[in-house]
Amino acid sequence: MTLLSYDSTFEGFLTAIFEIYEFKYAHPKIIKKLDFQQNLFAEATEIFSNEEKSDRVIKKLDKQLGSDGVRCLLYAFLSEIETIEQDLYQVIDYAVQNPTLNIMKDFANDEVLKIVKLTKSVGREKHRMEAFIRFELLKDGVYFAKIDPDFDVLTLIIPHFKNRYQDQKWMIYDLRRKYGVYYDLESITIITLDLDIKLSDKNGDLYSESEINYQKLWSEYFDHTNIKERKNTKLHLQHVPKRYWKYLTEKKFY
Repeated sequence: MTLLSYDSTFEGFLTAIFEIYEFKYAHPKIIKKLDFQQNLFAEATEIFSNEEKSDRVIKKLDKQLGSDGVRCLLYAFLSEIETIEQDLYQVIDYAVQNPTLNIMKDFANDEVLKIVKLTKSVGREKHRMEAFIRFELLKDGVYFAKIDPDFDVLTLIIPHFKNRYQDQKWMIYDLRRKYGVYYDLESITIITLDLDIKLSDKNGDLYSESEINYQKLWSEYFDHTNIKERKNTKLHLQHVPKRYWKYLTEKKFY
């Protein structure tokens, strides 16, 4: 078995795929560099992300599988499940061995079916983030939102918020993966923050006064319009699962 370690990016993964066929590695296993570093007794070939190589893989897959097929592979990759590299490699190798087929439609293949199911799960998480994210106005005029999704969907939701809030500076930060995106009215920048933004703004040092007042008013409105006699908790949880309540202003004071 040949171990190939990469930098955890999709570009790095595709570079590893390219080199598997370029160097004809036998029985390859692709692992994240961070996971490999925890194994003191294994040896691995380090893969360095190469844009030219990853682009060639994308073009090849796009020609055979179409844009929807490539999207499936990307979404599945962002699921971050432990075996995703090998699952994707098996599917890509299946495509390479059958160049005249769009293998993503072969649901009789277990690996293909697994990737398709992961794609749907990641897609649902993307849509829920787009629906439930709530921005809070900071004192510096930036609208800020914290997220903690099950899958790494932050890059997938950028177009939605960029189109919707073109005239506002905003930042979305993934607490679990410790990176975020910042929009400055012109471009998107990937950022990391050296602070614990899980802490609430107890002293009023972060949020603008208008934001604090808005949150209180919205919570009061939600409380007064909530008819207890017509409360249907089961139906409510179906539409808004409890794990998303932490994003909602109206739930903050409960």
